[in-house]
This record gives sequence, structure tokens and C-alpha cells, in this order.
Amino acid sequence: MNPHPILRTAGIVLALCLLAPAARAADDGPRILVSFSPQARMQPVTGRVYVAVSRDAGKPPIEEADVTGVPLFGHDVVALAPGQAATIDANDFGAPLASLRQLPAGDYWMQPFVNVYTEFKRADGHTIWLHMDQWEGQDWKRSPGNLYGKPVKVHYDPASREPLHLVADQAIAPIPFPRDTPQVKRFRIQSKLLSAWWGHPIYLGATVLLPKDYDKHSGMRYPVIYEQSHFSTAAPGGFDRPKSGFRDYWLADGTPRYIMVSLQHPSPYYDDSYAVNSANEGPYDDAIHQELLPEIARRFRTIEQPWARILEGGSTGGWITVAQTVFHPDFYGSAFASCPDALDFRYHQVVNIYDDANAYWIDKGWVKVDRVDMRQPDGNIKAMMKDENWYELAVGDHDRSGGQWDIWEAAFGPVGADGYPQRLWDKRSGAVDHAVAAYWKQHFDLRHLLETQWHTLGPKLADKLHIYVGDMDTYNLNMGVREMDAFLRGARDPAFGGSVTYQPMAPHCWGPRGKELIETITTYIDGHAPANADLKSWRY
Repeated sequence: MNPHPILRTAGIVLALCLLAPAARAADDGPRILVSFSPQARMQPVTGRVYVAVSRDAGKPPIEEADVTGVPLFGHDVVALAPGQAATIDANDFGAPLASLRQLPAGDYWMQPFVNVYTEFKRADGHTIWLHMDQWEGQDWKRSPGNLYGKPVKVHYDPASREPLHLVADQAIAPIPFPRDTPQVKRFRIQSKLLSAWWGHPIYLGATVLLPKDYDKHSGMRYPVIYEQSHFSTAAPGGFDRPKSGFRDYWLADGTPRYIMVSLQHPSPYYDDSYAVNSANEGPYDDAIHQELLPEIARRFRTIEQPWARILEGGSTGGWITVAQTVFHPDFYGSAFASCPDALDFRYHQVVNIYDDANAYWIDKGWVKVDRVDMRQPDGNIKAMMKDENWYELAVGDHDRSGGQWDIWEAAFGPVGADGYPQRLWDKRSGAVDHAVAAYWKQHFDLRHLLETQWHTLGPKLADKLHIYVGDMDTYNLNMGVREMDAFLRGARDPAFGGSVTYQPMAPHCWGPRGKELIETITTYIDGHAPANADLKSWRY
């Protein structure tokens, strides 16, 4: 991860001083006071303050904080005024060190950061505070309006009663909206449905890649490929990445002409809403299908028939691709999903959420065996389940980390009494709540939904689903695919006519891309489009 340029050039004020703590009185253990200057922000902040700690000055510590990165400690604040200090002490949870007490005495580079939350008065009656996406893709480290200070070298002693004081004196600047080009167009709209539900403006967007000579064929309509993925305003298919070779293929003679669209629907929980109607996120599925897709059709010359609407995506987008086909079997003509997130929650990565007692460990009596989170194709482990979950907890409680495990709880789970998502498992201990798991099963376990509704869904989508995964997927997502595959291969009335393809030794996220994907889609359309479909005019 490259240091953000803003973090490289920021200023900081460092002092050894005592200011009134904003949230609570600290004990006599180690303390770090974090404040922000009026020059960075004049208004009070409700949100979360951080300190990241590094042994060297190679990169800003905040940029090095990650699942297996440098120590990060956080503390929630309410109406923290400019110049007022919040205390991060030994009681505040951190990762990978759980407490400041575990940080040995020594010289370190430390960096303060302030994550600004927004108040949402939701239509369901709950008022909650979350980080509002600023069209950066729900990335708190680079979100406009968040505050930071330059890394500074300090001597830290956990036995000292003298706190360190760090000041965030810079605000991250707004991100310019990308300019259109003759081939790539972008827009965003305020969703009426989502804004009403959240009690705050919520935006949806699209990045549209036009076929060659689109303007020269003013009466032509084209099939549309909807690309689902994490938030990005980059051109679909890798068109603006010269080394991918996709630009040359897209503009070459003989290439089938499609309109390709990537959809942007970040939520206050994540860079991607998972495109579902959710108890915690509101009606994202409705907003996409009733507001965003009709706006795409209004602005661009898409063929508005099911056979000409194709879904594709990988990872998060792979799950969305399958889910949208299951939830809208009459709307889409085909789906090509690579390395999808858990299609069967008996393998939520490696956790069976219905039967397993704990998400982090398998209790063997004399020993507790760590569950793996990320692996390499050769079997070496990159991180354990507890590591990523604890990092998310250090970034934000109440599913406010903007991380992967937190969004699954927000998208798939029920609402808690406090208005935040109910935990599938205790974030510290890993103990699974099987009542919450039952809710997930009934609403979003795609294998379960297909199996229990195959008599109605099967005739509509039996030929449409095409799933690809590496058999050494980094996140073990191949196991959820195998469970889905086992059901599909045994399905009857009708039999499954799609495909599930595995690549030996391939990591996350294996599947067709670029030219291979376009040609695969075209072959499918040629064999499955209605007899009266126009399959010729758009192949110029």
C-alpha cells in the first residue's frame, strides 16, 4: 500500500502536556492524548480517534495499520471540540496489540488520526452514528474531511505517568469527480429511496464504457454488461489500464459491441452495499433496480430485454452477481461470477455459522486450534480469523470499521436494540450467536434459498448461472462454491444447465477477464437468446 500523498506532507504539533480528557478519566497506566486543531476543523467531532505506531519512518504509520500491520489503537469520541483532547489508554482495544500496556518501551513513530462520523436518523426509528462515504469507497484512511497529523518520533514508556499528546492539524481534501472521456462516462444520482430511509442524502453512481463508434451509430442499441465489484470509478473491464490489453481488444475490429457498466453503491458501512434490501442498510436492491438501472437506460442506448442484461463480477461482486440472479431471475439473462463470497454459510469462509461454537478457534480440549483467514496457494498462512476481526474492532465498534466481516453483519443480519447490526459472533471471543445465524440462513444463504425454492427459481435460472473459483482461493471461498455445486449437480426438474469451473492451485480471484469474458458471454448469448433477438446489428 503506497502512502497517501496527503499523509506525507501534513504538519503536526507534538507536545508533552496535560489537557482535559474528552471522554473519561484515564487511569495511571500509559496514555496518549489526541486532539485536532481549529485549523483542521472548526466543528466538534463525533467519531473515533486513532494512534498508529511504527518502528521506522518508511511509511506513515496509519498507512501501515492493517490486519498484520503496525499497532493501531482507537477510542470513540462524542462532540470532541477543537483543541480538546481525547485519551487513548490501556483500556482501549488495539490490534495486533490489544492494549497500550503491551507496547514495549522504546522510540517509535506515532501518528494521530480522526475518523469523523455522521448522524443518521433512520426511517426505522433508530438514530446511529457512522462514517459517511465521501465517494472514496468507504476508506477511512483517505476519506475527505477526516483529520490527521504528520508522523513524529517519540519515546514511549508504558510505566510513565506523563502522557504523550498528538495533534491532528490537517484535513483530507475532497476527491475530484473524474472527468468523462469519449469512451468512458460517469454520473451519480441521489437516491430518493435510500435518502428517505437513512434520513441523509445517499448517492448511487455508474461508470459506463461505451463501444467503439458509439456516436457514429446513433440509432443502435446494445446489450449491457453490469460489472459488480468493490467501489471504483475506474473504467470497467480494465479499459484504463494499458498493460491489461483490454483497451486494444475493446476497440479492435471484430470485437462484439457491448455497453459495459460498473455500479457504485457504497453504504455508510462499506464501499459496497452488497446490493440487497437489508434491515441495517435499507433498500439498496430496490434503489438499484428502480432508480439507478432505469437512469442508465435513459442516458445510454441499452437493449432493455432480459437476454441482453448480463451480470458479472468477482469476490464481493461475485456474490452480488449470483444473488441478483436469484432475487431477479426474470430481469437478467445470464450471470458470470468469479470467486464469490460465501454462497453457503456452512462455509462462511471456514466457519459453519449454524454448527460451529466459535469463529476463531476449534476447541480440541487440551489445545485451541486457530481458524485460518487468509492463505497462499502453497498452504502458508497469511492471517488467522481472529487477526482480521480484531483489527476491524480496533478500527471501529458496532460494525463501523468499513471492513469485510463487519459489512457481512450489516448486510445480512438483523438490527440490534441499539440500531446497529446484531453480531454474528462476539468480536473479541469469537463465540457464534446461532439465533443471528438462523436469520442469515432465511434471508441470504443463497444455496439454501435455491434449494428450498428450486421448483420456482430453477425453471427461470437453471441455465444462467456460471461460477468460477480457484481451488486454493486465498479466503477458502472455494468451499462455499463446492457446497453450491453439490446442490446444483443434484438438482432436478429442471436439471442445472449452467457451469461451475475450478482452477487447480489458483488463489483469489480466479475467473475469466477481458477478452475471455466477453467471448464467453457472447457464446452464451448466441446459444440462449430468444429467436427474435437482434444478434447482428451490434456486431459491427
